[in-house]
Amino acid sequence: MLTLAGGSALTTPLRVADHREAKSGTTTVRPTVFVVDDDISCCAFVRSVVESAGWRSETFASAHEFLSRPRTLVPSCLVLDVGLPDLNGLDVQQRIVDRNDMPIIFITGSADVAVAVSAMKAGAVEFLIKPCQTDVLLKTIGRAVEQSTAALRLEVEIQTLRGRYAELSSREREVMALVVAGRLNKQVGGELGISEITVKGHRGNVMRKMNARSLPDLVTMAALLGLLPERSLGGKWRSTPAAQR
Repeated sequence: MLTLAGGSALTTPLRVADHREAKSGTTTVRPTVFVVDDDISCCAFVRSVVESAGWRSETFASAHEFLSRPRTLVPSCLVLDVGLPDLNGLDVQQRIVDRNDMPIIFITGSADVAVAVSAMKAGAVEFLIKPCQTDVLLKTIGRAVEQSTAALRLEVEIQTLRGRYAELSSREREVMALVVAGRLNKQVGGELGISEITVKGHRGNVMRKMNARSLPDLVTMAALLGLLPERSLGGKWRSTPAAQR
């Protein structure tokens, strides 16, 4: 289970309404826009734009100040200057590369094509040149918040699936792997050395425990868990770290 800022549990899918708020169940969670820039006037401008749209804002004058902030799981994005007094913006991007729930919007005073290309290749939402137009900044932040919301929703779904997968017995996991690989019950039984009736029992348990409504549904769950075919294992499947975390 993911926990939002303020202690709210994120257990249901989020949605963005008018780019102004994200909702988890009945608890309203305001997206947060983090701004890292040593230019005071730029921080003030971005903050005014952000707050006028109904989002929260937090500003930081240095990369280390931002990086030392405890992580909170709310829909968010990062407006990041390229030239900072301590770390380069691209270095900051690499340090938080695993935080796909916080898309990055680069903002800089100079147009450096090489830097812009590097930033975009590394996953930045946009690369803006100062001074930014208000409508462009709003639209870009709105898009980033939507991406963040989707990433958090997916993480909730994956964590739920991991919990269900952990409840399967080792035999049920073997049956699941072969079933989502397209094997028929008879083939599963032959590979595992068990009867077809036993396979049906395990398969039913898998569908029930995983809360899968159909085989395609179960296949989708396996994909989200990172269950991939290992050719070196003779076609058998094994769980990747995504399923084990």
